[in-house]
Amino acid sequence: IFYTGGALGFDTLAAQAVLNARRFHPQVKLILALPCRDQGGRWEERDRLLYKSIKRRADEVVYVSEQYTRGCMFERNRYMVDHSDICICYCTSGEGGTAYTVRYAEKKAIPIVNLAGEGWKEKSP
Repeated sequence: IFYTGGALGFDTLAAQAVLNARRFHPQVKLILALPCRDQGGRWEERDRLLYKSIKRRADEVVYVSEQYTRGCMFERNRYMVDHSDICICYCTSGEGGTAYTVRYAEKKAIPIVNLAGEGWKEKSP
């Protein structure tokens, strides 16, 4: 089972990779952990179309909040970590949501595979 957060960028690439892998390994599952129901509402049309396509093909969609709140993105990130055995990420900075999530995974003693390398730790505040 793979969890992705549904955001543009690495989340989208990871979801597409899981969906492609499922063609050869049907037991692979994709769960989208989304911060709120209106995520993507302000995105460009092509990004919204891709997002909707991924949502349709996901095995499950979990909304951590019905509506956008100030903390729903962090809540979504904690949800993914709390349901994971390993964290695969692309973290290039010591700040922001990805770095927060990686630090949360470290505190929970979850193994981390950072596809961007480990340089982000040197950039932490």
